[in-house]
Amino acid sequence: MPADNAASDVDRKALWVVKELGLPAIVTACPSCRSTRHHPTGKFRVNAGGKLLDVWLLIGCDGCGRTSKIPLHERVHVRALEHERLRLFEDNDAALVRLLVMDPALARRSGYRLEWSGTWELETDMPFYDLDGDDPAPLEVVVRFELPAPVRVEKLLTAGFGLSRPAVRALVASGRVHLPVPVDARAREDFTFFVRPLDRGATAGPRP
Repeated sequence: MPADNAASDVDRKALWVVKELGLPAIVTACPSCRSTRHHPTGKFRVNAGGKLLDVWLLIGCDGCGRTSKIPLHERVHVRALEHERLRLFEDNDAALVRLLVMDPALARRSGYRLEWSGTWELETDMPFYDLDGDDPAPLEVVVRFELPAPVRVEKLLTAGFGLSRPAVRALVASGRVHLPVPVDARAREDFTFFVRPLDRGATAGPRP
């Protein structure tokens, strides 16, 4: 959403996309080896006992390959699950696997954490905008997430602008970069921020 009234007179826009490179690793102890990193196998297991169902998401250990189970539904009545959802489990639906693997609530409930390193890269069109140029036009930057990776806003700015951390913090502190969230916050959903024109009379901040 726009940051206060910073959108006034904006006539230049940029799009930054946090592009998905892969699914996060599932970090939990393996019963068979010392590895703690797992990956989704892309499969569910559905076990029917009479009118009761158990449904698990299957993950594989990166160290030894052992398959482990993350409980999704335990001892639920067959009528408690929508027919379409049950079909997706039985068909090992890839979209549902992706959704559940990246679900932080499921991770908390099941006692594991998600490791997001290597799962994203930032794609921008910033070469078309010079922060130190004479162009007086303010800039609106829309940040879109292809996956809900919790990325520190400061890291997005350093990658997007090609600047150092001190330079980015100086831009934010001076008000040139106007954010809807703190610079050290972790974002995982789309947001918009604004860059105001350079005040030539102001003292220059740190360089990259």
